[in-house]
Amino acid sequence: MPELARKDVLGLETMSRQEIELVLHTADSMREVLDRPITKVPALRGRTVLMMFYEPSTRTLASFNLACKNMSADTVSVSKSSSSLVKGESLRDTIQNLESMGADAVVMRHPSAGAPHYIARNIEGSVLNAGDGAHEHPTQGLLDLFTIEQHKGSLEGLKVAIVGDILHSRVARSNIWGLSTMGADVTICGPSTLIPPYVTEIGCTVTHDVREAVTDADVIYVLRIQLERQEGSMFPGAREYRRLFTIDAERISLASPDALLMHPGPMNRGVEITTDVADGAQSVILEQVPNGVAVRMALLYLLLGGGE
Repeated sequence: MPELARKDVLGLETMSRQEIELVLHTADSMREVLDRPITKVPALRGRTVLMMFYEPSTRTLASFNLACKNMSADTVSVSKSSSSLVKGESLRDTIQNLESMGADAVVMRHPSAGAPHYIARNIEGSVLNAGDGAHEHPTQGLLDLFTIEQHKGSLEGLKVAIVGDILHSRVARSNIWGLSTMGADVTICGPSTLIPPYVTEIGCTVTHDVREAVTDADVIYVLRIQLERQEGSMFPGAREYRRLFTIDAERISLASPDALLMHPGPMNRGVEITTDVADGAQSVILEQVPNGVAVRMALLYLLLGGGE
């Protein structure tokens, strides 16, 4: 199986359609591994992956750890509070010292946009961006593309509505780039204060009417309202947001009968999405979780030369 023609996976903005297709095809094989009674394979035995998470994470950190363990790779976890950063050591020195101990790849989540890019320029090993500020979250974007492709067969020509806090969402950015590259028609919806101007520059349709956004949609992707990233109130309040933008049974009924409902988690039930919809027949939210393990297994396999 071929490797990715790149050292790092930092964002979907720069990934080609061929590269994305390779990742999704490889993830399909990895999903088959996860369906076996014993999920461990020796593909990356002897490899070491550093987990550098400087922001809280549940799903992404656990998913990467499981991906490494399933591939027989060793992992070392380092948090900001337990590293020499608290003593004044630079991020670059920290990573380079750890790499010199034999690390082959770094998985990094960082509150500053561009931090994984900076590290990638200063070490020889591979860097996988697990979320940098409000910039990108490429592995989430890839697992979302994989989940959609599993159900729809192809992403070409699909109508995808992304609803919620676009401005602060790294997931939204990665999905917009990935979906657009794969030929989907993307509509963005949310309060005007939470819609960044760049979305129109890459061909997205923008609306502030949630009913217009979801009508005949093949996929409804709901984003969490990220109050922790907002310096001030970007909309009147949760009550007003629920009235105008919450995805409920009435609004999802406007989409295609076989439309998929997605959410990157964690969900604010009753704010951006109602419980009956989140747990309903059209929801693939729980499917996104194991698909995330498969996609991260695929990326590690392709970057670290599992084919050897």
